[in-house]
Amino acid sequence: MHSLKRLSLGLLAATVLVSANLHAEGSAEQGQVSPRNFVEEASAKGIAEIETGRLALEKGTTDDVREFAQTMVEDHTAANDKLRALAQQKDLEVASDAELIAQAKALILQLRGEGSFDKAYMNNQVAAHQQTIELFEKASNAEDAEVAAFAKEMLPRLESHLKMAEQINAQLPDK
Repeated sequence: MHSLKRLSLGLLAATVLVSANLHAEGSAEQGQVSPRNFVEEASAKGIAEIETGRLALEKGTTDDVREFAQTMVEDHTAANDKLRALAQQKDLEVASDAELIAQAKALILQLRGEGSFDKAYMNNQVAAHQQTIELFEKASNAEDAEVAAFAKEMLPRLESHLKMAEQINAQLPDK
């Protein structure tokens, strides 16, 4: 049980790690996020989803977890492609794939052999999607109409991901 908690925390830390330094220039208003910070943080979270999804495709032991992971890789790749196009249009930078992937993989590699990977991954997915939904809800109120439209477009899919993650997580044993 101890190693499962450690693995869950490690996966969550990997997801948080990729966006940890992106809050420095956030909007003073609590309910909004600047377009620049949204693009950076959303792309970082997307990269984390893709990388942890790829790891789950490799390490997952149940069909539900592997199918969910495949969905995460596909959906977050498509979302990041749309976000990248929006960022180019707005002359904003997305998070650096190479640096974020290296950081996430370094932490994940330390945790590969510990506990139930499936449970740790799904715990992480619930927490990560809750955080991502919060970010997208803030961005849906952005003054920038195109950023707000992108966030609103993505929210239903993110909410669907959260529901799927919660359902799969509830079915997995805590061991």
